[in-house]
Amino acid sequence: MKYAFFLGCTVPVRAQNYELSARKVAEKLGIELVDVPDFRCCGYPVKSVNFKGHLVMSAINLALAEKQGLNITTLCNACSVTMIEANEELKAHPDFLEEVNGELSKFGLEYKGTVEVKHFARVLYEDYGLDKLKEHITRPLEGYRFAPHYGCHFIRPSKVYAEFDDPQYPVSLDRLVEITGAEAVDYPEKQLCCGGGILGIKEEVALALSNKKLGIVKEKNADGMISICPFCSVMYEGNQKKIEKTYEKEYGIPVLYYTQILGLSMGFSSEEMGLKLNRIKPRALMEAFSNG
Repeated sequence: MKYAFFLGCTVPVRAQNYELSARKVAEKLGIELVDVPDFRCCGYPVKSVNFKGHLVMSAINLALAEKQGLNITTLCNACSVTMIEANEELKAHPDFLEEVNGELSKFGLEYKGTVEVKHFARVLYEDYGLDKLKEHITRPLEGYRFAPHYGCHFIRPSKVYAEFDDPQYPVSLDRLVEITGAEAVDYPEKQLCCGGGILGIKEEVALALSNKKLGIVKEKNADGMISICPFCSVMYEGNQKKIEKTYEKEYGIPVLYYTQILGLSMGFSSEEMGLKLNRIKPRALMEAFSNG
């Protein structure tokens, strides 16, 4: 099992613990993640203002992966949906593909439409499979309770994701959490947006959305939230102190990447999973899993 590993813009700068844990987990599972040095931004930031520009940006990455005969796996929900939607547009509209390839030729590239893009969590859930994944769990996280946060773009729009999970009542991330031995805390607002998409233009609304979910997770007495998107983590973890100050709350809720808890359950230490890089320290986990 081998994929071109697309990190995007946010992970290398603000989520090194996500990358670290994903690489170690993948290696232990026998999933080869191939770095493609020429990968660049997926195009998400310009999609709403320059549709063709976003298609070209995505297509460059698709063409680079195609050149190596590999499908792409990502760690970011936005990167996933952006390249998946661009891929669908290019495959469905030969005129778009021809025009975009005209731009790609300036970089010595051509895209023929043979690549698939999948989020790493979906790779684990679908391609690797829960039964096979369970075979690698050597230290179940029994007694821990985590609230899964799917994010807006992991399963929606459902059409481009081939409806691999229910867009209104998803279960895939819950099942992945349960594989680790931990309890996946259910709550009705599971699909609530983190607010990250409007942080730059309506910060007060973005923070209000994050505050609402943090309050719910606090009420559920969860040991932490589970994220699979770096920008969702920026909202719930990176902005948690600001939210506490703004709303006069005290949360102290750790936000962990799924690959971190998966790695712990596979026998890695908290240090190997980069838990000390988390802004809201998951101290109970750090102490319990200080040794692999």
